[in-house]
Amino acid sequence: MILLRGLWSLFVTAMTLVGAIVANYGADLVFKQLDGVTSESRDLMASKIGFNVLGGLLGFLFGLVAFRKLLSWVSHMESVPLVDKVASVTGVLIGLAVAILATTPVASLEGLGLPIRLAACVVGIILGIGFAMSAKEQLLYVFPGFAAEKSEQAVSTGNTQAKMLDTNIIIDGRIADIAGTGFLEGPILIPGFVLQELRHIASSADGLKRARGRRGLDILNRLKQVESVETSVFEDYPSELDTSEEVDQRLVSLAALCNATVITNDYSVNEIAKLKNVAVLNVNELANAMKPVFLPGEDLTVTIVKEGKEPGQGVAYLDDGTMVVVEGGAGYLGQLVGVVVTSVLQTTAGKMIFSEVQGDDGNAAGGSTVRKRRERR
Repeated sequence: MILLRGLWSLFVTAMTLVGAIVANYGADLVFKQLDGVTSESRDLMASKIGFNVLGGLLGFLFGLVAFRKLLSWVSHMESVPLVDKVASVTGVLIGLAVAILATTPVASLEGLGLPIRLAACVVGIILGIGFAMSAKEQLLYVFPGFAAEKSEQAVSTGNTQAKMLDTNIIIDGRIADIAGTGFLEGPILIPGFVLQELRHIASSADGLKRARGRRGLDILNRLKQVESVETSVFEDYPSELDTSEEVDQRLVSLAALCNATVITNDYSVNEIAKLKNVAVLNVNELANAMKPVFLPGEDLTVTIVKEGKEPGQGVAYLDDGTMVVVEGGAGYLGQLVGVVVTSVLQTTAGKMIFSEVQGDDGNAAGGSTVRKRRERR
């Protein structure tokens, strides 16, 4: 804070002095054009003092505004990739060099040489930066050390992390629907080796594998069309990445090196990411969390599709696949019945809902007996 105040004071003081000097220089130019005014005139001295004060005040006000803009510009420059900074500096140097060399013949023209050279320098800088930014990818061949920096910048946007997809979540297809809802922030990156594995699956001799691979490629095309997220193939791997690892382990290692988040529905990828302290989003966990919550005493209407393991039990399923065990429901096989929720059991595979048929006192009593027997076990 003390350093910032010191810089502010120094910058504003400098701008005030510059404003006073420019005003003094301008006053001299004006008074030279006036006849009958001598440099010793009191009126002249008072006027020059007034010009200096006015120039210093304008410089002070300019310094106050410019310092804030300068701080904002500096903070923005921290998020600019290094390769863009190098391209900009290179463009400025090239533009200045070409402009100065091109205007050398007119530099000696009295009254016109300096304005022409200044205008040429401004135009040269603009064109030079534009040319260098368009050719910044080629700069990586001249400065290969910036490639790793570019990789880190490519997977970070502000405070959001990039998301890397594995093969299973692409084939699963739900990621396209999730991305379309706008809940995902940051760019979505498809590592090149994941895309290569997907292509290999799509060209498999096995018909089922081939269908799954083609489905994955179709999902990627859907992701590219989602406007709320930026989806791209990522191949600027850091030099530390071990290319001999299997695809799943390499994906997690790449995410760790690039500070990205892995999106998957594969249990093994989820566990590998946790072991390597990599952020992971499991779509299956999201699906379980989004299932509706039922409390004991709530009413449901379900269709009994089969008998349960215990005598008299029936089994039904909700639209999201949640299993509903109905005590005394075996006699309603194939029928749509109303049930009352008695308890909810959370398992590793998801939720199971236990219920009793509405209005069936006998079955309800039998169901209570079965439930008590299960609790004793």
